[in-house]
Amino acid sequence: MQQQTSADMNLLWGQLILEELARLGVKHVCMAPGSRSTPLTLAAASQTKLTRHIHFDERGLGFMALGLAKADNAPVAIITTSGTAVANLYPAIVEAWLTHVPLIILSGDRPNELIDCGANQAIVQPAIFAGYAKQLNLPTPDNAYPANALLTTIDHAIANQHQPVHINCMYREPLYPSELVTLAHVKKTASVTTTTYLAPLNAWFDNNKPLTRYAALNGSELPTTDTLMRFVHGKGVIVVGTLSPADSPQLIVALAQKLGWPVVVDAQSQLRQHPGVIGHIDQLLLNTKASKLLEQAERVLVFGGRFISKRLIQYLAQQHWHSYWQLLSHSDRLDPTHQHKQVWQTSVQALCQLAWPRSSDANWALQLLPYNESLESLLKQQIDNTSFGEAQVVRAIAASQTDQHTLFIGNSLPIRLYDMYAPIATNTPAIYTNRGASGIDGLIATACGVAADKLTPTTLIIGDLSCLHDLNSMALLKQMTCSFVLVIINNDGGNIFNLLPVPNENLRNDFYRLSHGLEFGYGAAMFGLAYRQVDDIESFQQAYQEAFEFNCASVIEVNVAPNQASDQIAQINQWVKQH
Repeated sequence: MQQQTSADMNLLWGQLILEELARLGVKHVCMAPGSRSTPLTLAAASQTKLTRHIHFDERGLGFMALGLAKADNAPVAIITTSGTAVANLYPAIVEAWLTHVPLIILSGDRPNELIDCGANQAIVQPAIFAGYAKQLNLPTPDNAYPANALLTTIDHAIANQHQPVHINCMYREPLYPSELVTLAHVKKTASVTTTTYLAPLNAWFDNNKPLTRYAALNGSELPTTDTLMRFVHGKGVIVVGTLSPADSPQLIVALAQKLGWPVVVDAQSQLRQHPGVIGHIDQLLLNTKASKLLEQAERVLVFGGRFISKRLIQYLAQQHWHSYWQLLSHSDRLDPTHQHKQVWQTSVQALCQLAWPRSSDANWALQLLPYNESLESLLKQQIDNTSFGEAQVVRAIAASQTDQHTLFIGNSLPIRLYDMYAPIATNTPAIYTNRGASGIDGLIATACGVAADKLTPTTLIIGDLSCLHDLNSMALLKQMTCSFVLVIINNDGGNIFNLLPVPNENLRNDFYRLSHGLEFGYGAAMFGLAYRQVDDIESFQQAYQEAFEFNCASVIEVNVAPNQASDQIAQINQWVKQH
């Protein structure tokens, strides 16, 4: 009888935690199978407020949660069992910490007496994520620990959360109750002991709010009207880095038009293909006329950070700015060149909607727009109308997107090709990346998380090594209920290293590129996914268009020569410099 009471107490704590997380704004819970996490798993199974996602691979599970949280702009819970299952979350937690994505890790754990004594599947889990997650280490469930104290502890850990929180949950056996009932049923049919234990939560049971409600943090001070007037007095440029689709980036274009300053944008700005901005900035900085014009800028207003283009980073670093302002949503230091600046910690909307005056040097750089359009004509000639290749595929995908599409772009070459060469377009998709740590792991899983929340037509562009890293996540693709196209650009290895000054070709091939000679048709078949292999632009466009006729995931493998992209990049760079 005592054993069963222990299992019931474990479950009760799990249900209280999951219910409170739902009240705190969690909508999704991602779960991997395991025994020690049973109280949490059963609590999630009895929850009606949470959408459950199941995956056998914890590394992919963590990245799927990352995608869900990015898309939903809300915290997502992850449930894992003990041991290395928790450690497998590490890459996703690092990415979430660096990019301010709110993940809540609920890890089942052995009690203290089973740690460091040879017990099975037992490792030291507190602080396992070091500085990449806020820690909350709960004791084993016990009547002596008040139920209201448990909830206020959860509330305090999650309040105003914008980065990962790790809640480590130690459970003693037995873990499995004789039956699974909902928390409401437990309250209704509770024993005298349980009724006494839950008594402090009577008012909590009668509403849908957290036990403790924390007010949202207020934004920092904003520039005054006089400060704005001084800042815009001169030639300025607006630079847009990484923003979320929810950040209202269109307001920046309207602000630029009001000021009369040009807007140069990164691939992750949500504005890269907008006709009113300077999207081809990476290539324009190679052009003598365009770069000389940009050197006249005295003031810069930077939104966000984490730029892809090294040329843009160098431009910001080498200019002698009279005034350098940067807007950030959190108190980050997103400037690897450590400029003297003013940081405004607020939202895009709050800053853009201030009473900005028109610049005293409005329209000083109007010539950048025809430069940008001329470069677009060059890219059509040198990429779209030439031999088949990686940049051609990336431009074809980008050109076919609409405002209702989602485009997730993988690291290494794909994101750089999009940043350098994406076409000017009327409609632009929502852009997602994993550029905090810029890893090539977990990209399929993250994109699946985004698609599972948005339920909009989604394209993921990744390289072959990225796909090999996350092959298990094709199981998540099989679960998709919306159009999802995985485009694998197979250049037989890490060809980003073709662009780097490795001392000689033997070293490049043996230790960097790592040719594998693999194709992905059998991998797609293993997971029951529709698959096409293409090696010309007509076949690609046909396969890509047909893939969106079905509400499921499919795979298109694009085969290209190992040196095609790097050779083409070098050729285009030379052409831009000469014109």
